[in-house]
Amino acid sequence: MTKSQQKITLSASRDIPFNKLVLSQANVRSVKAGVSIEELAEDIARRTLLASLTVRPVLDESGAETGMFEIPAGGRRFRALELLVKQKRLNRTAPVPCIVRTDGLAEEDSLAENVQRAPLHPLDQFRAFQAMRERGKSEEEIAAAFFVSTGVVKQRLKLAAVAPSLLDAYTQEELTLDQLMAFTVNPDHERQSQVWEALKRHYSRQPYEIRRMLTEGAVRASDRRAQFVGLGNYAEAGGEILRDLFQSDDGGWLQDAGLLETMVSEKLNEDAGAVQAEGWKWVEVGTDFPYGHTYGMRRLVGETEPMSEEEQASYEALKAEYDKLEEEHAEADELPEEIDIRLGEIETAMEALQVRPIKFEPDELAIGGAFVSIDGSGRLRVERGYVRPEDEPVEESEEASEDDTADPAADDADASNGDADFGAPDADEEEEDGLKPLSDRLITELTAHRTLALRDALASDPQTAFLAALHAMTLRLFYRYGLDSCVEIEPRSAAFGSHAPGLGDTRYAQSIDLGLENWAKALPKASEDLWDTLTEWDGDSREALFAHCVAMTVNGVHDPYSRRPRALAHAGVLAAVLGLDMAAAGWIPTADGYLARVTKARILEAVREAKGDEAADRIAGLKKPEMVAAAEELLAGTGWLPEPLRTSGLEPDVAEEPANEVDSSEATADPETGEPSDESPEIVYEPAEAVAAE
Repeated sequence: MTKSQQKITLSASRDIPFNKLVLSQANVRSVKAGVSIEELAEDIARRTLLASLTVRPVLDESGAETGMFEIPAGGRRFRALELLVKQKRLNRTAPVPCIVRTDGLAEEDSLAENVQRAPLHPLDQFRAFQAMRERGKSEEEIAAAFFVSTGVVKQRLKLAAVAPSLLDAYTQEELTLDQLMAFTVNPDHERQSQVWEALKRHYSRQPYEIRRMLTEGAVRASDRRAQFVGLGNYAEAGGEILRDLFQSDDGGWLQDAGLLETMVSEKLNEDAGAVQAEGWKWVEVGTDFPYGHTYGMRRLVGETEPMSEEEQASYEALKAEYDKLEEEHAEADELPEEIDIRLGEIETAMEALQVRPIKFEPDELAIGGAFVSIDGSGRLRVERGYVRPEDEPVEESEEASEDDTADPAADDADASNGDADFGAPDADEEEEDGLKPLSDRLITELTAHRTLALRDALASDPQTAFLAALHAMTLRLFYRYGLDSCVEIEPRSAAFGSHAPGLGDTRYAQSIDLGLENWAKALPKASEDLWDTLTEWDGDSREALFAHCVAMTVNGVHDPYSRRPRALAHAGVLAAVLGLDMAAAGWIPTADGYLARVTKARILEAVREAKGDEAADRIAGLKKPEMVAAAEELLAGTGWLPEPLRTSGLEPDVAEEPANEVDSSEATADPETGEPSDESPEIVYEPAEAVAAE
């Protein structure tokens, strides 16, 4: 006879008034985790109690039930109900659904309920949010219902919208959550599947590698072209922007590069038309120009238009309002929002008034031109007032001067070869009454005497010699025809436009260019007035100009076609004396600037030096493109420099601030007019950090 199997009997369930329930000391949960009691109370108020409490009857000393029940499992739900009762949103005698347990231990009930509970798979949550969205719930409503931010809901919906094949791979644990997040960058399911199939054959499946593959061909939103056009305008024109909701993406990626190029070209040409309307002979347009593209051209220095009486009055009124607001809130820890906004508006208005237009003469406009491009931050850059050599006006006097001084060596040779003739009178000369011009031979003889005497006198007067050398260098570096000096010093300033892409956007290039511009404004327009101007300046101003002129002649560039090992070695000596730190100056190892152009061994060497063996070993198995991207991220902020940029005596990661920072714009500006001062302008080399701050 077969023995029948005993059936399971479930614990009884019943509704118990809330005031008959108490917490049990047997509840094993003692560490707070998960949703707060307040949020759980709001959820119960919204949806009522979704799970019953597990209770046990409280017995007296004789073992009889007292009518009270303790809760070993469900303590957080009880506290949430208790909070609702305190808030008078729930009656004290409201019936609470409970499961009454009598067998086993109370601690066992509490532990079993917490341990045997299976957490919800993240994908189930993603899909649940998606189902609610499809049924008409907004992202804000979903966020409010589950006490999360709207951003979290958007992230979950983005994950649920990934290609089904990837979601299946995630369910089977072939993909990690971080990898799945990376796939959300591009919503194209076909492209996602292609990248996933390609990654199956890869050794590494890092999230950054997935993002890179999904954004190939797209343009970064931080790109100068995207900033110039504006992301809003690009989107209005129908362009798609890929966004990464799970990490900082600098605004995302612009998917339609062709549309972006069209918009950039149209906007640049429109701006160039406005510049052309100013009357320039030519205007050249480009997204970017190489550094040194104006080499060989003469720079025109226009006159800064002063403020009108109305503009000056507006500026003074704005400044008075700004000072008053600052004084009224000087002791406040934080400015009120409306005051902060108003101060920002005043600053913008004052800056607009301070930026004065430059006026050029009609004859300058007739021969000069301008370059219209985009700077590194995405703003319009207009470089006005450049004269090409072929547009220079030809003057007879200048041609004659050039002929007279074209070949000094030949003149010296003629003088030395003709010494015997200078002692005898010209055979053709006859004694005549009255004055007649001195012969060229006689003048040559006399000026030879004076030249040697000048050399002797100048050799014993270092201050005048310094002034003469400064005058000669300034003439040749700042003036088209620098023929107003007898001191034959020929400084050369090499151009570096083709040597390094993006050189013009660096802080040190902007710093030296700013110094050059300020000195050009401070110097007289006519070269014949330069000597008198230099003699009026004080010693500090002359020394500062001298330093700038010498700096313009420095050439420490390695040229494979013209080897200059001693010159390059001296560049290292000069860098050591100056304490030059290229990392502090602003150079960083980017993919385009270094990493993508060296071997994998060099990349690993750089990472090993900057971050250690562990970091280098972590990326050693990657392919070149992935290794470059990973190394760029690892080296960011480390101060690492390749060998050609290192300075002897400085650690690679040293980043000291320059000790001497002088604002050249302040040094040359008149405090009343804002124009360059005629008296001893103190323009010096601005450190790159100062330019970056501006």
